[in-house]
Amino acid sequence: MTSLLAARALACRRGRRLLFTGLDLQLGAGSVTWLRGTNGSGKTSLLRILAGLSQPAEGQVLWQGQPLNAAARGHIAYIGHANALKDDLTLGEAVAFLGTLGGVADAAERTPQALERLGLASRRNAPVRTLSQGQRRRGALARLALDDVPRCWILDEPYDALDRASVATLSGLIEAHAACGGAVLLTSHQAVELAGASEFDLEPWRAP
Repeated sequence: MTSLLAARALACRRGRRLLFTGLDLQLGAGSVTWLRGTNGSGKTSLLRILAGLSQPAEGQVLWQGQPLNAAARGHIAYIGHANALKDDLTLGEAVAFLGTLGGVADAAERTPQALERLGLASRRNAPVRTLSQGQRRRGALARLALDDVPRCWILDEPYDALDRASVATLSGLIEAHAACGGAVLLTSHQAVELAGASEFDLEPWRAP
């Protein structure tokens, strides 16, 4: 399995508290990994470090064997708890903006199909500020449906606020992305049923 994103001897601090140390993780092409750990163990902190949004206290993050840099971060799509949709844009504009920011060259042209995939075609021209929490979450996830090249998706609780149909749609997107050579790392408080998914438990790496 070709390594896309890897962590080597990572340590993370939150204030004065050491959350985890010595952590090694490899995300290979075609992999789906469910990150497990108790509340406060550092799951979100780890995701942000791997996405290049935070710096580790120790260790390094590698993209295809080289230190993660600004260019390599273009191969990573991160969706956190905040949906990152701009309130003053329409849903279509906001999703296209996220796609363009993430390196999708034809994001504006692909956005209508992505919104339809997430059941939001009728809300395309609605201002983001008028959407429900569930619609905003699906709108953020529509960013993933824009991708047609293998990337590393880092998803923090992507199933939150989704109905059953949307859960199935998201799982389909994740499995299809892995099948085309991408990698997916996600957290979830609910059970994850994804073909070929493995689990990575953060507990053994927690600082004493």
